[in-house]
Amino acid sequence: MNNFGDTRSGGLAGPMGLFIIVLMSIATVLLIRNMNKRLRRLPDSFPDSRAIARDAEVARLEADLARQEGRPASGGADGDRSGVDGSGAAAEVAGVESTDGVAKDGGRGERA
Repeated sequence: MNNFGDTRSGGLAGPMGLFIIVLMSIATVLLIRNMNKRLRRLPDSFPDSRAIARDAEVARLEADLARQEGRPASGGADGDRSGVDGSGAAAEVAGVESTDGVAKDGGRGERA
């Protein structure tokens, strides 16, 4: 007789295994449906990050060049929005001390 143990104690293993397989199959189907919905919402193509960075660098360089030539910036994002030409700002900052105690005007100013 081939009696390899009690055959009655493992009577629940088959139905429990079937239940786990069905549960995992349902979860897989739901995950695939969710992934497909998310993939449909994606755009056909994404903008090239290098092109965006290159355009930003060109705009910054053009604004710097415009400032160096003494003409106002072309109204880009780096343009001066305050309406002040900035010449008074240099005189205003000339006597300010830095954190190390040395005046920012090259040591010519007095200490506060």
